[in-house]
Amino acid sequence: MTNETGRRRAPAMTPEQRREMIVRAALPLVVEHGTSVTTAQVARAAGIGEGTVFRAFGDKDALLDACMAEALRPDDTLAHIASVSMELPLAERLIEAAEAMRGYLSRMGAVAGALAASGGLRRGDPTAPAAREGESREEHLRRGADARQASIAAHQEVLAGLFEPERDTLKLPPDRLALAFQMLVLSAGRHNPDTLTTAELVDLFLHGALTTG
Repeated sequence: MTNETGRRRAPAMTPEQRREMIVRAALPLVVEHGTSVTTAQVARAAGIGEGTVFRAFGDKDALLDACMAEALRPDDTLAHIASVSMELPLAERLIEAAEAMRGYLSRMGAVAGALAASGGLRRGDPTAPAAREGESREEHLRRGADARQASIAAHQEVLAGLFEPERDTLKLPPDRLALAFQMLVLSAGRHNPDTLTTAELVDLFLHGALTTG
């Protein structure tokens, strides 16, 4: 009798799943070490052989590009905002959404800052997608602008949903308020001792700068 039923092998990963797993393992190392991170370090963190890293990405530059792309990807932030309970008061909904957005900015800034400090960030706009083979500069710039506009529109749509329960008492339509709130949070940037807290930011947005009375 064998112990085959007691010790089943984990299902094999698809190439895309393996790439995602490697990037997740690499991100904190990139933040810590920048471009000096080694593929051996990444492999140890991911629990795989170094050769698997190269089979998944080809070279370290491709891995670093994938890490930057993952840091820029807003999917998790959008899903978090979309999951905010509509039973919460509006201020609490907006605080939770703003915290998610500022967390996204912090992650993006940490990766971009580490790469820039070690000379590994692409010149130009770090938020632009990597250039495709044979792509002209104009095409690359246009694709980057399209990606940024799509991200703004996606955030605006999901944020607008947070204002819907109060639609009848709002001064502006939810989509207009969503865009204004998004721009306010982005301008406030990441958390640091000199910036407004998220609660202060939301209070300012909802109630203005003047005290009542």
